Amino acid sequence: MLRRCSVLLAAALLIGACTPAPDTDEIAPAGQEASGTVDFWHFFTAREADAIERVIAEFEKAHPKIDVRVTAGQDDAKMLQAISGGKGPDVGLSYSTDIVGKFCASGAWRDLAPYLDRDAVDLSQFPETLRSYTSYRDKRCAMPFLADTYGLYYNKTLLAQAGYTAPPKTMSELAEMAKRLTRRADDGTIQVAGFVPLMNFYEHTPQHIAPAWDAQWLTGDEHSAIGTDPDWLAMLAWHKELIDWYGHANLQKFTAGLGDEFSADNAFQQGKVAMAVDGEYRVAFLRDQAPAVDFATAPLPVDDSKPELYGAGFVTGNVAGISANSDNPEASWELVRYLTTNTDAIVKLANGIKNVPSTQDAMESPDLKLDEQFQTFMDIFANERTATTPPNSAGPKYIELTQDYVNGYLAGEGGGLETGLRDLDEEINQALDLGR
Repeated sequence: MLRRCSVLLAAALLIGACTPAPDTDEIAPAGQEASGTVDFWHFFTAREADAIERVIAEFEKAHPKIDVRVTAGQDDAKMLQAISGGKGPDVGLSYSTDIVGKFCASGAWRDLAPYLDRDAVDLSQFPETLRSYTSYRDKRCAMPFLADTYGLYYNKTLLAQAGYTAPPKTMSELAEMAKRLTRRADDGTIQVAGFVPLMNFYEHTPQHIAPAWDAQWLTGDEHSAIGTDPDWLAMLAWHKELIDWYGHANLQKFTAGLGDEFSADNAFQQGKVAMAVDGEYRVAFLRDQAPAVDFATAPLPVDDSKPELYGAGFVTGNVAGISANSDNPEASWELVRYLTTNTDAIVKLANGIKNVPSTQDAMESPDLKLDEQFQTFMDIFANERTATTPPNSAGPKYIELTQDYVNGYLAGEGGGLETGLRDLDEEINQALDLGR
């Protein structure tokens, strides 16, 4: 499960402070058996960490000369702080594809091309989108480790009570249904929200919803496209209109009283939100923590003028790389290659963590155990129009600046939208130039 949070900014700043050694080590000849110890850090905990441990045990059984020391619960900021101090892990697992450009450009993670070429690893086994977010300017410093796709969850019971038998497919349908599904107390207080249009609520963020409008982030020369792309205007205008219907203060009060996203008190799981944007991993949480909720999944609704986008969505994922200062890059590569290209390992990780498998063979494996509601996300993942955020050497800074602007605009701050987006362009471009 991907966890995007404020540590991305701290991680980006730490990368800027990193001064890792360049990739000057000669790699071993093909066929030479790797050995030694590999320190592997990842961010998973609890059930998901257990799935990692089981697969690592199988790796060690297949590679008896390699000992893997696993440290769970390590976020990007901790990992990069360790790398900058020369004490980082040999192999790191990051939850942020947005930071890969910075990983590659700064040299915090090694260029994997020599290993890929030597071992004739076929990258076509990964969809093009995954290949795009694990490299930057032809330098591949990361490999895909499962994937997350985002769609719409809806409470079938609440929809049926309002007379609906199917989820919305367009944004106008979503707005209409959200209003009919919302319940308020006599004083106007929201008791059940049909849909929460705040773009910082759980997984409803600019990143995850932008593909529904085909809104573009960067131009080909890595400058902001937001201020000149009319789809951003349309997307934010839609959100502002629905937020105004609810009342921003009402939504703030309502969401402040809701449970943590990754707890059993999640608002959708508690029946307090009828429709919500979320990743494929929510299926497992619902089955485990809220088995009484009668829910279903669907692709995200799309801009009314772009019906061809329906069925696509946003994809991201976890990424694995080898630290520049790794003491044992050969054994580290053996571990990375196993976790990201071995079909049996990928299927077991997907079954245990409940993420989308990242290779075609794993997706087609008969050993893959799919919940019927999980299939929606497999289909979104395979859709040729499914998109992600583009990499750049400044990392996630352009996304963070956009999130800050969107929060203010939807709260009624900052004046006109067109002027605000042009100003956002300038701010992003300055950050991107500094990152080069």
